[in-house]
Amino acid sequence: MLAGKRILLTVAGGIAAYKCHDLIRRLRERGAAVRCILTEGGAQFVTALSLQALSEDKVYGDIFSLTDESEMGHIQLSREADLLVVAPATADILAKMAGGLASDLATTVLLATDKPVMVAPAMNVRMWEHAATQANIAMLEARGVIRIGPDEGDMACGEYGMGRMAEPEAIVEAIEDFFGGANRPLAGRRALVTSGPTREPIDPVRYIANHSSGKQGHAIAAALAGLGAETRLVTGPVTLADPAGVEVIHVETARDMLAACEAALPADMAVCAAAVADWRVAEAADEKLKKNGGGPPSLEMIENPDILKSLAGAGNLRPALVVGFAAETENVVANAKKKRKAKGCDWILANDVSRATGTFGGDANTIHLIGAGGSKGGVEDWPRMTKEEVAGRLAERIAEHFGGGS
Repeated sequence: MLAGKRILLTVAGGIAAYKCHDLIRRLRERGAAVRCILTEGGAQFVTALSLQALSEDKVYGDIFSLTDESEMGHIQLSREADLLVVAPATADILAKMAGGLASDLATTVLLATDKPVMVAPAMNVRMWEHAATQANIAMLEARGVIRIGPDEGDMACGEYGMGRMAEPEAIVEAIEDFFGGANRPLAGRRALVTSGPTREPIDPVRYIANHSSGKQGHAIAAALAGLGAETRLVTGPVTLADPAGVEVIHVETARDMLAACEAALPADMAVCAAAVADWRVAEAADEKLKKNGGGPPSLEMIENPDILKSLAGAGNLRPALVVGFAAETENVVANAKKKRKAKGCDWILANDVSRATGTFGGDANTIHLIGAGGSKGGVEDWPRMTKEEVAGRLAERIAEHFGGGS
């Protein structure tokens, strides 16, 4: 099952590090090549010699090693693997991953990689249940990081609860599922997702934009990639990290976004979650506009290209499934139905973005899925969920549409 697959295993500093010997052995038995990074903390529990003997490959740990960097630089380490696995994934390394820190070789490689990442958390139950750890895990999963465990059981510290690292056989099974297609029903499909706002310049220092954070679009891209889709994300200006395992194109204006989307075709599915500015200034000023005591400037506005409608009407290049969003402040479902018909898309997700909901910039969303069948005349009313949960449910519905869902 794993013949020819290359696994980069990071062993962090937890008592569960002893299980990595068995994990390496099981992976090698199935034909995988395993290369290890041993953190300073991990070296307190297992030795580089033992990992090297089992993996039959050099063990890396020092980012400042002139020899290691000349033979196998940290960027190359991050790119050569098919999958990066962190086991045990301590609370410390999860926090560093979530924060984008690069304080040693392991975290630098994890930050530099463009390959899928899997983590097997292991820590004390109170550390696992702490709000900071849960927030870090949620952030990593939103970026596409795959989590295995933890399990419930006795702790080395004498306590009992959630926090034991998953057993090696469970981690191997998850890795086999990842490569074998189980839980990846969109493998072989190409997905295009738009996210964030656009910025339409008025002059070199001012622009027209909106309050979109990009959280929903980024979460959707991560969820589709997690189900195996080859995913391209076209995003306007946001402060979010790029989702792992996703090709990301950063743009500014609606015209830039449309051009990037057209260049991404053909695709099997397109999900337009970006909040694209409807209008732009006809002629942006080359220099900063001055007050000069003459009152506000008169700005001639023209309509921006309609990206959703353009993709839905792309002829032979039209994705088989085109999904849009309808951000409404009143008559949410009725207005979304009209928008779906006008745009020519297959599905539309209606959400209430009025100020009281906190949807724009917030972490939750309430969705009405229109056009995907179901009851109430083709309207599915979803409960209020986090944006990651919305993304996961939408990805599953897309997988079902293509015949690969559960």
